[in-house]
Amino acid sequence: MSSKNDVRLGLFIVVAGVVILLGKLGVFGFLGRTLWPLAIVVVGLLVHLLYFSGRARAAVLIPGGILVVYGLLFEICNLWGWSVMSHLWPVFLLGIAVGAYEYYLFESPKPGGVLPFAWILGLVSLVLLFFTLLHTGAIYVLAVVLIALGIWFISGRGRSGRRKGYGGW
Repeated sequence: MSSKNDVRLGLFIVVAGVVILLGKLGVFGFLGRTLWPLAIVVVGLLVHLLYFSGRARAAVLIPGGILVVYGLLFEICNLWGWSVMSHLWPVFLLGIAVGAYEYYLFESPKPGGVLPFAWILGLVSLVLLFFTLLHTGAIYVLAVVLIALGIWFISGRGRSGRRKGYGGW
C-alpha cells in the first residue's frame, strides 16, 4: 500500500471510532430525537429551491409550503412536549393554506379558485387556533391586550385627527 492509502485508511478508522464513541455517548440519539423535524423543514426548503432555481413548476410549492409549516409545528411539539398538539392542531390546515397561497403567488397564469381557497382555509385555521389557545394561558394575554387597547382609546389616543369645528355626532 502507498502512504496515501495508509493515511486514508487511518483517517477512515479514526472517523469510524469517533462516530461509534459519540453514538455510545448518546449524542446522535439526542440530536435525532430533538432535531428530526428540521429534516422536514430542510426538505421543504429544498423543494422551494427547486422552483426558484427554475427546475420545477410552481405546483411543487404546495408540498414545499406544507412541509415547512409541518416541520416547524413538529419542532415546537418536540421542544415543548407533544401535549401542545391538542392546541396547535389547526396549524395542519394552515400548512395547506400556505402551500396553496405560495402556488397562487408564483403560478402564471393565476389559477382560479386557489386564492379564495387559501384565504378561507387560512382564516379558518387561525380562528380555530385562536379558540383552542383560549383554553391555555393565551386568554390572559388577550385580556391584557384588550385592557391596554381600551385604556388607549379612553385616553384619546385612538381618536382620528379631527379638525376643530368639524361637525360630527
